[in-house]
Amino acid sequence: MKYIFQVRVIPPYTVDEYAAGWIEASRIIQQTPGALGTELHRKIGSDDTLLAIAHWRSKADRDAKDDDRDATVRAILAKHAKTCEITLIGEFEAPEWVVQPAAETEQADTGTLP
Repeated sequence: MKYIFQVRVIPPYTVDEYAAGWIEASRIIQQTPGALGTELHRKIGSDDTLLAIAHWRSKADRDAKDDDRDATVRAILAKHAKTCEITLIGEFEAPEWVVQPAAETEQADTGTLP
C-alpha cells in the first residue's frame, strides 16, 4: 500500500531541512517489518511544498509501526509538526495490475493501442 501526504514547510524552515530529517527518520522507520521504501518529491513551481510517499507491504504493517520506539524518530516528527503543515492525501492499495501504454515503437511494430 501507499501512504501519501503533502508537506508544506513553514519559513524559515526549508525543504532541504525537512528532507534531511526525512532521510534520517526514514532510515530508521524502514527497519520496520513491511516497510518497502519512501519517496519525497518537490512540487513543480513551489519552493515550500513536497509530496511524500511511503510504501508498505500492507495497511496492517503501516498501522503496526511504532514511531515512539525510537527517540530520533520522535524528535524529528515533533520538529516537523511545528515547522510544517502536513496533509494526508490518502492510503492507497497497491494495484494487482497496472495499465501502462505500450512504447511508441512497439505500437508502430504491432499496431497495438495503448
